[in-house]
Amino acid sequence: MNDVVLAAALGVLGGILLTVLLVLARRLARRAPDLGSDADQAALSALHHASLAAPHLRAGLATPEVVKATRHLRVLLGSAAVAIVAADGTVSSDGAADGLEASALRIAERVRVSGRRQVFPSRDRESGIEGVGAPIIVDDRVVGVVVAFASPVRAALVRAADEVADWCAAQVELGGLDASRTQLAEAELRSLRAQISPHFIYNALTAIASFITTDPLRARELVLEFADFTRYSFRRQGEFTTVAEELESIRSYLELERARFGERLQVTLQIAPETLTTVIPFLSVQPLVENAVRHGLEPGADGGEIRIVSRDEGTHTEITVEDDGVGMNPDALRERLNATDDGMHVGMRNVDARLRQLYGPDGALVVETNMGAGTLVRMRVPKSQPLHDPDND
Repeated sequence: MNDVVLAAALGVLGGILLTVLLVLARRLARRAPDLGSDADQAALSALHHASLAAPHLRAGLATPEVVKATRHLRVLLGSAAVAIVAADGTVSSDGAADGLEASALRIAERVRVSGRRQVFPSRDRESGIEGVGAPIIVDDRVVGVVVAFASPVRAALVRAADEVADWCAAQVELGGLDASRTQLAEAELRSLRAQISPHFIYNALTAIASFITTDPLRARELVLEFADFTRYSFRRQGEFTTVAEELESIRSYLELERARFGERLQVTLQIAPETLTTVIPFLSVQPLVENAVRHGLEPGADGGEIRIVSRDEGTHTEITVEDDGVGMNPDALRERLNATDDGMHVGMRNVDARLRQLYGPDGALVVETNMGAGTLVRMRVPKSQPLHDPDND
């Protein structure tokens, strides 16, 4: 849980820093036609190149993407050439310098051994090219070295190399947190799938078996619904889907539950057509519907109604799942949702955690319930999510 909180906090911090950079850049751009003073222009250029370099460092220092970052770092440092040497010896560089790769490896090795910034005079009197190496340190470990070449290396470049190395370390750390967050989301999705299987699959197969001799055609239809539901629920690709795809899976799920409940299960759908293409986390609505059946309607002798609504709320799509079942004490529900070892409401807890990770505190589920008053669960997701395309996920 601490890792999740740290990842979320640093993710928010990274967003705040990016916002500040963009605001500063816009303010500078809105000044006089010449973009203000020389200092203003230099600041704007530095922000621009730093923002362009950042994405190429997030996946680690040994990937082919890093060479794209060195192009921007060379401009940022104003040096003749720049190299980033990863811990495994991979060299990514930009600029012209004789024997650049060999010099970068030699400098990086010295810096790694010492763990400190070092300046290296030129070995070639004709070129006069000198180098400065600064360690990229993550978790007290040198994961790479920034090497800048110039003729000569001045004090300003030495200080700047240190700052750039620290900035690179921050990008590598943020990339690691992004990867951890992705792995955590995948683990939670696997956990959710595991929770779906035992209870529902047993009940579904039992219901299908009950129709095999009395109504073979109905049994065949239910087998096909079961196949569609499981194919969707256990698909391997993607953490995101659309409202339309999730609703189709929910339709199959409810058909199987109707085989058990009969007329005791009523379903009402109210879906705004413009919300069908909204991108949502995979298996985010279905667990809410299953929770309504299991904990809302199943405990009551008379069953009840489930109402699923999807509304267009301008920049967001709001989805609600409501049942008129037994309801629950709000304090007891709160305790169960916060409990890590409680087998009840695990689907709702899992969905809530994933929504918070993706959309922040404002993305959390809203639950309205009370004893004998049924339960309503509300989720809101942004309609614009360019980074969460289910086709490219």
